[in-house]
Amino acid sequence: MKTTTTCLTAFLLLLAAFSASAENATRTGGYTIHHNALTTDSLPAQVATAYGLTRSKSRGLLNISVIRDEPGTMGTPVKAQIKAFARNLFGQMRTFDMREIIEDKAVYYIADFPVANRELMIFEFEVLPEGGRYPLRANMRHEFYTD
Repeated sequence: MKTTTTCLTAFLLLLAAFSASAENATRTGGYTIHHNALTTDSLPAQVATAYGLTRSKSRGLLNISVIRDEPGTMGTPVKAQIKAFARNLFGQMRTFDMREIIEDKAVYYIADFPVANRELMIFEFEVLPEGGRYPLRANMRHEFYTD
């Protein structure tokens, strides 16, 4: 399991770095919320197996992490209560049950869900960091390609 843990941590850190470079991060209230979505077929097989995810172009994965900003550092990952919602262009709403994953010092929240080709989803997040006094808000848009 240690190898799987290391593999997942490396993969999720890569996603977080990609999120930051693709501007899939929201800075607000002294925190940075990293958010990303992708199809699960891009997950390494052992990571998908370890976390009970089905690798498929028609399954989406939502990944969120919350970092407390600290000057002169990369920040500190924190636990949070996360409410995630999405709507598509037809106005259909979805809610997501986020699963918490703690790997060493990293804290991530993931949810998987079905997606259709060219489905554009507008995600909205309400994040209450552990010890926070008020929820923070973030959003993103993502189009899934399954063909």
